[in-house]
Amino acid sequence: MFAAKTIDSSDKVAFYRDLATQLKALLEGERDSIANAANTAALIFQMVPDLNWAGFYFLASDEELVLGPFQGKPACVRIAVGKGVCGTAVDLDMSMLVKDVHDFPGHIACDAASRSELVVLLRDNDGVFGVLDLDSPTPGRFDKEDQAGIEQLAAIYVAASSFED
Repeated sequence: MFAAKTIDSSDKVAFYRDLATQLKALLEGERDSIANAANTAALIFQMVPDLNWAGFYFLASDEELVLGPFQGKPACVRIAVGKGVCGTAVDLDMSMLVKDVHDFPGHIACDAASRSELVVLLRDNDGVFGVLDLDSPTPGRFDKEDQAGIEQLAAIYVAASSFED
């Protein structure tokens, strides 16, 4: 049985390396994309300090993201591509690191306590199919080291999961 081990978060590069090792162990042998998304969100929410939301949105069409597994308060169910931080990340085909969501035009406030946000793309051989979204109540919570670490975790999730219908 998998059990998360506490990781010292003072060195972000080492923290994300160790978290990646734990995520690989957690997802090992499981190919179901929904189960893996649920466990990925839970592990991130448990281990990454100062979060109030961690979860997935998946493209339901070229125009809309739909909520997937997450940890935190209830969330917006549908987000149009090009809207909010998640939809903008998909539209621009890039990760988004927002130091203060109050300064982001068109931010969608699912939880009024959220102040900073990090959105990374989920990509397979066919292109972008969703995002991994993290929110924090602290302005400036995320930096480039967080972005690189979460992008690595997203890649582990994609590699471990099967997306066949």
